[in-house]
Amino acid sequence: MAVGTDADAVLDHPAVDTEGRKLLTELVSIPSVSGDETEAAEALAAFFEAHDREVWLDDIGNVRAPGDDTVLLTSHIDTVPGDIPVEIKDGEEGPELWGRGSVDATGPLAAMAIAAVETGASFVGVVGEESTSRGAWHLIENREAPDAIINGEPSGWDGITLGYRGLLEGTYVATSESGHTSRPDPNAIQHAMSWWERVEDVFEPDEWIPVFEQVTTKPVEFEGGISVDGLSMESTMEFQLRVPPERTPEEVRELSDAELETGTVNWTEFIPAVMTSPRSEVARLFRVAIREQGGDPRLLRKTGTADMNIYAEEWGCPIVSYGPGDSNLDHTPHEHLPLSAFDHSVEVLIEVCEQLGVGENTTPTEQAQ
Repeated sequence: MAVGTDADAVLDHPAVDTEGRKLLTELVSIPSVSGDETEAAEALAAFFEAHDREVWLDDIGNVRAPGDDTVLLTSHIDTVPGDIPVEIKDGEEGPELWGRGSVDATGPLAAMAIAAVETGASFVGVVGEESTSRGAWHLIENREAPDAIINGEPSGWDGITLGYRGLLEGTYVATSESGHTSRPDPNAIQHAMSWWERVEDVFEPDEWIPVFEQVTTKPVEFEGGISVDGLSMESTMEFQLRVPPERTPEEVRELSDAELETGTVNWTEFIPAVMTSPRSEVARLFRVAIREQGGDPRLLRKTGTADMNIYAEEWGCPIVSYGPGDSNLDHTPHEHLPLSAFDHSVEVLIEVCEQLGVGENTTPTEQAQ
């Protein structure tokens, strides 16, 4: 059975029968593509206001609800583009909420908001994670480090993410004289293609090594053709290299630059990889809480990059990523979340926060900037 995409109709579905499920459904029903998160942020802030929590939208649009800084619960408000009708469907695990963001990462975001209200933990919903991580960077610059961070990303309610690869981004640019296409000399487009093929060869995938431990290459945008004045051929390529913890960014850049014969590369951004210990107290408490909910804990390493990388590098406090949802559904047309998994994740988060001591210190310590 499925209901239509009218938000009120979905909220009236009999499966949306708890405060947490209602908040989740409401937030998924509000489009929040990166760069256009204000309406969803205001709805999230209204939830905290309804529970008498101090809350505000900061200068960049993050939702800030300071509390006990023993734990900071944080996830991102924004999603990638994609119109998936918001509806409740029957699934193998019971009712499922379909819609963009239900997994990445409105599900984790809503679960953390509920846990923050229940325990008094500090909370921040950040903007821009799917683009430039501008919300996380702003937070780093305008807030003291908490004692520990639980970063909201889909790991499955019975899994915790301990590591993410880093990210190197760059732009390749080349020009060549214009001429008849019958000439054998390579033009700027061919120069770009040749360099990229050599870079791919340097980091050729090895089927015997886990992807997390390899450098992977991906062009993300390409423009090429005759210049406006008609006197030259131009090419521009945006690209990304994912970097495992075992490789340094300097090494990866040097290996890529060594293949450069024509054109230039402007390296624009590097986010370092992160790999935390499964023996940390935060990780241990998650395993205990997951078992109490009837789950078999899983420890994960993700091949992508998240705000967790930034927090780990800049703040250096204990951190894991956690949240309901199958990350294989991230950014796909099939994004959906079993509501039972959402419920389990809320209980796990509450238990971990309480075991870490949230509530014993109720004085907000966040800088109100």
